[in-house]
Amino acid sequence: MSQLTGTSLSRAVPHAPRRRSVRFSKRGASLDVTAARTDDLVRLIERGLPFKALESFAALSGLPVALLASVLGIPERTLARRKVAGKLAPDESERLLRVSLVFEKAVELFEGDVAGGATWLTSPQKAIGHQTPLAYSRTELGAREVENLIGRLEHGVFS
Repeated sequence: MSQLTGTSLSRAVPHAPRRRSVRFSKRGASLDVTAARTDDLVRLIERGLPFKALESFAALSGLPVALLASVLGIPERTLARRKVAGKLAPDESERLLRVSLVFEKAVELFEGDVAGGATWLTSPQKAIGHQTPLAYSRTELGAREVENLIGRLEHGVFS
């Protein structure tokens, strides 16, 4: 877990993703899942997202799968089993969705700049106790606070 706090998380990202601009049309779009409505997304989560959703998210965000697994609380051996099985457990799926929603909001904050959003998520922020927004999003409460921070930044509220 030490790689999740402070400045060490930003060092855990070997390189920034290449510059590209994206807009997310629906919640969870960064996971590359086909869920048109919220109830469809809920059913997907309850069944367990495909492992490919984690890989797609990692590829889009530029964040290593190992780092994401650490944030999601998935040990290395469990991650290997999930890859073989081809799907995540429901609780892991819900945590992945939570992190992806925070990522999508961060990218929106940076006007579609994926690299900017990923860099911000892996940089310590004073408003959340000098932790990285990605690490802070490990819990539902932390993710909501990161989303509130993004909202304040969007509206120019000093944080």
